[in-house]
Amino acid sequence: MADPAPLSFVFYIAAPAEKVWDGFVSPESNRTIFAGADLQADWKPGGSMAWVGSGPDGKPVKYVHGEVLQFNPPKTLQYTFATGQNTDHSRVTVELVPETEATKVTVTYDQWAENDAGYAQTADGWPRILSRLKTLIETGKTFKPH
Repeated sequence: MADPAPLSFVFYIAAPAEKVWDGFVSPESNRTIFAGADLQADWKPGGSMAWVGSGPDGKPVKYVHGEVLQFNPPKTLQYTFATGQNTDHSRVTVELVPETEATKVTVTYDQWAENDAGYAQTADGWPRILSRLKTLIETGKTFKPH
């Protein structure tokens, strides 16, 4: 696939922007929506971030890794994103806009490397992950991934 198109997800969460922001950055919510993976992040531009879990041998494995590009609570979070041992990074931008009774959430993935294997995984998996986050924030619980 040459020049993969940006992926963009727009949805609304019935909660204030601060609560939605916490859903994106807190280790607890990330552990819930990412099936037990621990979010390890240094929330400043240039800081590292990773979702880490146990591999089949019980040793820690980085499922996703990247670098924080922007951290502007509770409005904008931007970071690079690569799965597993992949060295090709895409860019993720999360934008939150408060509305009367909800927060508009726009998540954009762009700057994909040509033939990045993570593209298909992201296009398929992130709607589920974002739906799980929305459900968690609105109800306090979520559903199991497929």
